[in-house]
Amino acid sequence: MTEQHSQQPSQEPSQRFERGTDGPKVIVVGVDGSDPSLRAAAYAGGLARRQHALLAVVYVQPVMAAGAALGVPVAETTDAIAEDLVAQIRHATEQTRGIFDVRWEFHTFRGDPYSGLVKAADQLKADAVVVGASEQAGHRIVGSVAVRLVKAGRWPVTVVP
Repeated sequence: MTEQHSQQPSQEPSQRFERGTDGPKVIVVGVDGSDPSLRAAAYAGGLARRQHALLAVVYVQPVMAAGAALGVPVAETTDAIAEDLVAQIRHATEQTRGIFDVRWEFHTFRGDPYSGLVKAADQLKADAVVVGASEQAGHRIVGSVAVRLVKAGRWPVTVVP
């Protein structure tokens, strides 16, 4: 004997935010100009295209108090990096226009990479976070930004080698 059960859907639409119910709508990718971060951006761009999601490209500008105290123009340097990243993204977007159209936004946050990406993912209501694997040997011991994001357990995190 087979029993069938059906659950009647609620007639009232839910008014609260719910992550990941129909696939990702916002994908956050962290970029810093390194090869792994650019590969992560390419991967996230493909995912955003296939899912018809918004690609939120995030650059976290480091705050270097010691350098600023010594008169090093830290803000100007990190602004230049951000501008270069936007130019690279625009160039890639133009090259693939009509073939791979992706909705994207560029955001900058200040702070350490982990805290900046957490803040970005929270503010942008991210459904997924994509980052490049760290190339620094010390991160195998202390823990990379990617490992810390995975351990936070707040979003699905994809680490691109």
